[in-house]
Parts: sequence; C-alpha cells; structure tokens
Amino acid sequence: MKKQWVIPDIHGCVNTLKALIEEQIKPTRYDELYFLGDYIDRGPNSKAVIDYIRNLQKDEYSVKPLKGNHEDFVVELYDAEHKSKNPWFFHFANRKKKSWSAIGGRHTLKSFRVKSVKDIPHDYIEWMRNLDYYVILENFVLVHAGLNFSVDDPFEDKRSMLWLRDYKIIPEMINNRKIIHGHVPVNLQLIDLSIKSNIYKFIDLDNGPYISGTNGFGYLVALELSEMRMVIQDNRDL
Repeated sequence: MKKQWVIPDIHGCVNTLKALIEEQIKPTRYDELYFLGDYIDRGPNSKAVIDYIRNLQKDEYSVKPLKGNHEDFVVELYDAEHKSKNPWFFHFANRKKKSWSAIGGRHTLKSFRVKSVKDIPHDYIEWMRNLDYYVILENFVLVHAGLNFSVDDPFEDKRSMLWLRDYKIIPEMINNRKIIHGHVPVNLQLIDLSIKSNIYKFIDLDNGPYISGTNGFGYLVALELSEMRMVIQDNRDL
C-alpha cells in the first residue's frame, strides 16, 4: 500500500531533510511526497534543498512541492530587480530587499554564491514561480498557510494560501476535509495533539527546524496520512 508523506517548511536545512527522507521515510517509487513550501531562507543551504527536491522529481519519485510565502517573496523581488530601471520598481525592490534580509534572505544568496537576487539562476526562479498553491486529497487539503473562508471560493484567494496566519475554518466549504499546513511554527505537543484529535479542523506541521534553544521546537517533522503517523527529525544543519 502506498504511503502519503507530508513535509512542511524546510528553510534551507538540507542535511536535516536528507536524514528525514533517507533514514526515516525511505520512500518507494509508489509512495507520495508532498512538500508544503518554504524551502529557502533562514537555514544555511536553500539551493541544496531545491536541488534535492528537484532531483527526487528527476528520479521519478512521486513528488508534489507547493509554494510557500518565502518562494513567493523571492520571485517578486527577482522580478522587481529586473525592472529596477523603472523608479517605482527600484524603490519597491529596495524595500523588499530589506524585508527579505530580515527573514533570512542573505543565507539564500550565500547558498547560491551570488550577491543579488537578480543573479539567482533563472531556472530556480521559474521552478519557484510555477509551484502549485494547494493539493486536494480525499480527506485533506494541503496548503502552505491556510484558506480564506470569507470568500465564496477559498481556492481563489492565492495570497491567503501563502500568507494567512489566523483564520476561521468552515469545513463544509471544503467537503469536511481537514487542512494540513505549515507557515507558523508550533511546538511538538500541539502538532501531536492536532494529529490525534478530531476536534482540530487543521494540522499545523511546522516546528521551525531553524529554531534553536527553544524547548519543543527546532525539528523537521513529517506526517504519513494513511496511518496518521508522525516522524521527527532533529536538526543536522545548525
């Protein structure tokens, strides 16, 4: 029987990702791997994380990577940098660069060995640009951040799928599926509780693998959907 694994925010921690997949998950070609976005920033090797996932795709594993807000951010900044001769885009890019640096962008530049976003190879930018926003499974909706239930169709608001933090879930609007997302780091106790309890209408899998020195945080987790089994990987990068 195939297994369906969901893996949240990785944030440049490639050695941690490798250990999770190769030592714990050990996927077969029949298994499905779903990634919830935020492959870049904060951690030390964003480029290697993308390379690792792309190699899984090239090796014909069943891999479905979704877009996170960090991928969305760097694509917007890349586009603005390439339009910087326009004064509006020049000022927009400068503001974005400061914001990106504050959320770990300098680590991403270092991993690509470039000094500017516009020098990141185009194929990496296009890979990030073309990532899907969500996946609908039989019992779950997978998305990076969440869904906006204040509109008629929650699947039309793409920005909310990447950036939303607090929202009220209306299960009837998604055929009573449970939402699985990342984006906001929560402790292991809450992750475990949301997996085991039917009270929760969501499962937030993000444990902030880049976080160090805080009890209950700093791990990369994965959830297998057929058995609702969570595995926990300690950080191998920081």
